[in-house]
Amino acid sequence: MPAGMKPLEKFLKKQSRAGALDKAGGGSAASRRRASLSRVVPFFRETSPDGGQAREVFSPDSEDLPPWPSAAAPVNGSACGDVRSPSLSSDEQSSEASLVVVDGGGGGGGASLPADTPENITLALLDTVTGLRHGHCAETLLDDFMLTHPIFLTADTFQQLLLQQFSVNTGEGPGGEQDDRGGAGPDGEAGPALEGVHKKRAVLSVAFRYLDMYRDFLQEDGDKFPKELYVCALEELSRHPELVDDVVKLQRWTEMFNCPCDEEKESRRKQVRPLFRHFRRIDACLQPREAFRGSDEIFCRVYTRDHSYVTIRSRLSCRVGDILALVREKLQYSDEQPLLPGNLILVAVTSAGEKAVFRPSDEAVFTTLGVNTHLFTCQPCELDSLLPLPEEIHWTPGDSKLHDMSAEEVANQLVAFDWELFSCVHEVEFVCYVFHGEQSRWRPLNLELVLQRCSEVQHWVATEILQCQSLPKRVQLLRKFIKIAALCKQQQDLLSFLAVLLGLDNPALSRLRLTWEALPGKFRKQFQQFESITDPSRNHKSYRDLITSLSPPLIPFTPLLLKDLTFLHESCKTFHSQLVNFDKMHKVADMVRNIRRYRSGQLAMDTETSPSHLQTKAYVRQLQVIDNQNLLFDLSCKLEPRDS
Repeated sequence: MPAGMKPLEKFLKKQSRAGALDKAGGGSAASRRRASLSRVVPFFRETSPDGGQAREVFSPDSEDLPPWPSAAAPVNGSACGDVRSPSLSSDEQSSEASLVVVDGGGGGGGASLPADTPENITLALLDTVTGLRHGHCAETLLDDFMLTHPIFLTADTFQQLLLQQFSVNTGEGPGGEQDDRGGAGPDGEAGPALEGVHKKRAVLSVAFRYLDMYRDFLQEDGDKFPKELYVCALEELSRHPELVDDVVKLQRWTEMFNCPCDEEKESRRKQVRPLFRHFRRIDACLQPREAFRGSDEIFCRVYTRDHSYVTIRSRLSCRVGDILALVREKLQYSDEQPLLPGNLILVAVTSAGEKAVFRPSDEAVFTTLGVNTHLFTCQPCELDSLLPLPEEIHWTPGDSKLHDMSAEEVANQLVAFDWELFSCVHEVEFVCYVFHGEQSRWRPLNLELVLQRCSEVQHWVATEILQCQSLPKRVQLLRKFIKIAALCKQQQDLLSFLAVLLGLDNPALSRLRLTWEALPGKFRKQFQQFESITDPSRNHKSYRDLITSLSPPLIPFTPLLLKDLTFLHESCKTFHSQLVNFDKMHKVADMVRNIRRYRSGQLAMDTETSPSHLQTKAYVRQLQVIDNQNLLFDLSCKLEPRDS
């Protein structure tokens, strides 16, 4: 193994945030939900197990924060001095996040932001959009609020606030009659009627932004908010005819929610969406990926203790209790499988034999499964007897199909597939994944599939090389993977670039001394250069310098984005009493805006349809991998015994 492997070894040994899959019945649902990430990036959390402070993760080049207006004065005239936010220091020597006190003053021009209640922050937002205050930063504040409000304000509460504020009749005179003053009052200020129109337009502007950003989620839930707001707007139209254009726009939104395209609904209903390792079909995997919705249906095999199985068709967001009901129904009419008596439980069993028991209330479990993890059903007393599938334990060494494929073609297909997956992730999924876990109203289904893909590529590298019995062919594969990594980096796909490097540094592979010594010096030097990018020192400075130097479009190393968001979440409070730390919300929104910037262009995609091209495409999208580290070590020791 080359001497330059040390930084990557350190990179791999960092403490995982979520840890391995919980043992049967143990751990929280949120930790089970994040198990896929722990397999992708073991450096996800850099805190000591005994509760040490998280290291700061923010760039020293972060921009100053715009002032956030407070909608209410501090209670009893006192400043909200206990609300804290992290400094922007990323010095490796400082393991504790230094804190600055947030000023409780009235929204000055500095970087310190006042805290306030969620309701008052919403009112301040409307005042900002109306132009009554801080109009110069209205767009930034509106975007901050839209990206982060699910953290501190439920969708139902936010919608009710908008409806209430739209219905407030600010144009009435003292006696309850309509005040017909025009553009200005006696002091040159806007008259009540004009102010009322501006406030209603502000509410509609915020509502349109909200509907546009969360359209897919709200449609999935069958949300009635557009219709309710439309009814209110119609009632106000006779009093404020200036709102006619906004009402027409709102009518279109209502029709979109209430009357979705019948052809689209029927098409999605008939489709069985392909996940990575659950009832995959070649024809389906060759189709361009589309964003998953909770109502999408998939086929999935659920195994029993003797490894027989039933195939169910289920919604992606289906509750575990409903999955078990489908399994019972299938077993009842199965000639080969007798009905299992007693209460059934649903268990995820990894190829290493680890087990995680799902609760009946758990939802959307399909996307949380590991690469070679399968669903089993059994009685609670049979849990200990569950074993992985034989094909996940016994692998026959042999030559790889990769020998017959060019590195350029494989790299192109990796980049194309990564871009499809990354493009399907709604930017709000990053916030929901880190800040809510199991409690989120909206599931980060597409983001979890990106993490699963990253883990899959890592294990693919080790699997292909360790199954190769011939030393010259192993060296050939090693050279090909280094070239694939270089091509992914050249095409700005940092997800597969780093995943391939992490796969090459798998301990079962890095111990093959004879294989690494046979690698030509040119490739060894190139690999050592790539390793420097994975160096975690100074908060992954090498990687951050690289991604800063690239222009969009690009595919970032997604696990590190989640690591940064998690550090931000855990290094400072979201609430102090009932007050929201909006300074923290701004930093979260800035990180999400970076993700938006990465996707601001479109990667050039190869559309060739030759048979060899389609064969490579199918191979890359259906990787067969070993994710059992013990099995990988066994293969490694057979290739180069410990005493050799």
